[in-house]
Amino acid sequence: MKSRHRWFVVATFFLFMLLHQSDKLLIGTLTPNIMETFGITMTQMGAVSTGALIVGALFYPVWGYLYDRFARAKLLALASLLWGATTWLNAIAPTYRAFLVTRASTGIDDSSYPGIYSLIADYFSPDKRGRVYGLLQLAMPLGFLAGMILALALRDTIGWRAVFFITGTLGVLLAAVIYFGVKEPQRGSSEPELAGLEMSTTYRFSWPVARGLFKKRTLRLLFLQGFFGVFPWNVINFWFFTYLEQERGYEGTALFVTMAVAVLVLAVGYPIGGALGDALFKRTPGGRAIVATVGVLLGALLMVLTLAVPAENQMLFLALLAATALFIPFAGPNMVSTVSDVTLPEVRSTAISIQYLIESAGAALAPLMAGIIADRASLGTAILSINTIAWLICGLIYMAVIFLVPKDIATLRHEMQERADYERSLAQPDPVTP
Repeated sequence: MKSRHRWFVVATFFLFMLLHQSDKLLIGTLTPNIMETFGITMTQMGAVSTGALIVGALFYPVWGYLYDRFARAKLLALASLLWGATTWLNAIAPTYRAFLVTRASTGIDDSSYPGIYSLIADYFSPDKRGRVYGLLQLAMPLGFLAGMILALALRDTIGWRAVFFITGTLGVLLAAVIYFGVKEPQRGSSEPELAGLEMSTTYRFSWPVARGLFKKRTLRLLFLQGFFGVFPWNVINFWFFTYLEQERGYEGTALFVTMAVAVLVLAVGYPIGGALGDALFKRTPGGRAIVATVGVLLGALLMVLTLAVPAENQMLFLALLAATALFIPFAGPNMVSTVSDVTLPEVRSTAISIQYLIESAGAALAPLMAGIIADRASLGTAILSINTIAWLICGLIYMAVIFLVPKDIATLRHEMQERADYERSLAQPDPVTP
């Protein structure tokens, strides 16, 4: 696959994730306007987000199976089209009940990212995937920031429905770009053992291979880590604004600048973590897990120091918050890369979908737990206790991965070599018998 097209694909998927995250997360900023339109309570508005999360979680295994069974590029174009169509339906919903149903339907495409990661794994060799995944994941916090700015700028001028029409239209346009522009690489074509081989065998999803995912010790640990690993991000995403306002007295410019700096530094942490993971992976099979371990443990330590800063010392708080934000994304691209490092190409989407399905359970539980602790103590206590405990658990799990992943990587490399040998045997002419 030509290098120019590979980077076109990365740019296309970066734009997809950036705009999709903007569309997905701007509803938080539009909430007051939507509540006013329908005359609903906070509980009813909360049900809107819950519905989309439930639908998204249910569709992870569906997307995973479809990606491993059929052409991923075309399915991603379908996901982008669904994003646009369901957002349009959400924009024209005349009643709260219709809005609740149409917003839940937007969760269908929210679980479509495993196909992106699987496709990218067949464009880039194992030693380059971390930095590419990190670059793509950079789009998620930037999308959060872009959605917030877009909603604040337009909600009171053109209305929340028109904002949804804009983002929905972008989804439809991107569907066309993906459908006509992104080529479907052969599964496994970027594996070192298969490089340069014209493969005559097509490998597709199979249930025995999928069930074998749970036999890999590395994947079992990563699945467990996924449940706890999303606690910090979801607690911060849901409660940190309120914490800054209510317990640290932030308002106006100070509030926006603090969050903007934190989000921008967080975004930079993804490609840095991915690049470091690639560099250390070249030296040792457990290199990615080492970078992830350092990231979560430093994140826990810095979070303790950050929240201990007195409320009046805003500069020191901002500096330590930025340092925390730099390290906590290190695990993200290395986790996805490690899944690809130990998984056969035809079930990679399924493996990543299982990972995200488990993460969805943690994502749904984390804000509730924080609220319970906050009612009994404070938001600061809730954020500190949940985040540090979750990161310490993840650090211990990643330490175990450091020692277990080399065997699972070696097993995959052996399987890839067997496939390469088989393909070469098919390419050899039959011996001529006298």
